[in-house]
Amino acid sequence: MQLNRGQRVALPDVVSSMNLEVGIDLQGIAVDVSCFGVDADGRLADERYMTFFNQAQTPCGGVQLGSPAGFGAGFRLALDRLPPSIDRLVFVAAIDGAGTMRQLTAGRVCLVEQGQIKATFTLRGSDFADERALMLTEIYRKDGVWRLSATGQGFNGGLDALVRHFGGEVAEPTPATPPPAPEPARLSLEKRVEQQAPRLVSLVKTARVSLEKQGLQGLRARVGLVLDASGSMGRQYKSGRVQELLDRVLPLALHFDDDGSLDVWAFDTTPKPLDPATLDNIGDYINTVRGGWKKWYGGANDEPRVMREVIDHYRRDPQAPPAYVLFVSDGGVHQNREITNLMREAAPYPIFWQFMGLGGRNYGILEKLDTLSGRVVDNCGFFAIDDLRDLTEAQLYDRLLQEFPDWLKAARGKGIIR
Repeated sequence: MQLNRGQRVALPDVVSSMNLEVGIDLQGIAVDVSCFGVDADGRLADERYMTFFNQAQTPCGGVQLGSPAGFGAGFRLALDRLPPSIDRLVFVAAIDGAGTMRQLTAGRVCLVEQGQIKATFTLRGSDFADERALMLTEIYRKDGVWRLSATGQGFNGGLDALVRHFGGEVAEPTPATPPPAPEPARLSLEKRVEQQAPRLVSLVKTARVSLEKQGLQGLRARVGLVLDASGSMGRQYKSGRVQELLDRVLPLALHFDDDGSLDVWAFDTTPKPLDPATLDNIGDYINTVRGGWKKWYGGANDEPRVMREVIDHYRRDPQAPPAYVLFVSDGGVHQNREITNLMREAAPYPIFWQFMGLGGRNYGILEKLDTLSGRVVDNCGFFAIDDLRDLTEAQLYDRLLQEFPDWLKAARGKGIIR
């Protein structure tokens, strides 16, 4: 359905579900997008219902920052989770840096359901002048029915004007030109890393680039790392490669996870839950946590036992964000049937498994999980490298994130995650 400016339609005439996505694609200008959840008086009574780069979801989970496939920005919606006090969702875009909305070369706002575009509102720069922010579209309640309005209203004052328009408070401006809106969020993370673990600053920046390439910026997820600690892994620990891997995975957790920590397990014949990796302990994690790696390494590898523990851990809180688990093995995998059964069992849960072969061989069923039948979604990925340093930092992040977006899309389509 093509919508014209000012047109209003009832959502049930367009979509069949309350679980939707709003895709935003504005070309020729750099913008930040936000969603205001306002009451019947059009006021932002609760500032937790302003969803933007620095507050990626509402307390109820009814609005989350996240881009549908093919869009530069957007939101995921679960309208039935919004409290009755939220009468209207207003989706806005504000200029990031210099420029005005007349520089818009092409734009569209789309309503997406299960990956399919159901309604499109097209915007053109010729419709605007010196506005620095746009009220793009609205989803609102009327007579007990959610409706959609194609708004396209400009604001000369930018995002601050919109915040004040909805009754929010804006900090006093500094004399200097304000930085681009996303920058404070990036700077706050990078500043914290610079203060606590300065050697990771470049990794945090590189990880952010890969996340943006995959459309994963703003996603909230738990992150886990499972480390093979069998006897054959000794060389990887002694050479410092396992510590280097931890250094590279923690930045993903910092971007994804609200608490900025990385869940860690080691395993040989038994699972060994370790302290979460954080900026406070990452410096020499492998040699210091729980007495160091020599205290929790050396037996044979039993993957199913630690997999069971990881599954049980991430199933405990059904309201928590999805989990991304990086499972590292140097091979010698032989319990193919047990692993297969566990991955089938785990497929309906909000857990994505990225298996990584490191410096070994005979990865067994781990190499074939992509084609494993009998699962509601493909919940696994696999790649192998001989040496961690065979890949640049950017290449490693790209490999780690390559299949995660496809799983997110499939899992949303099956109702595994919202």
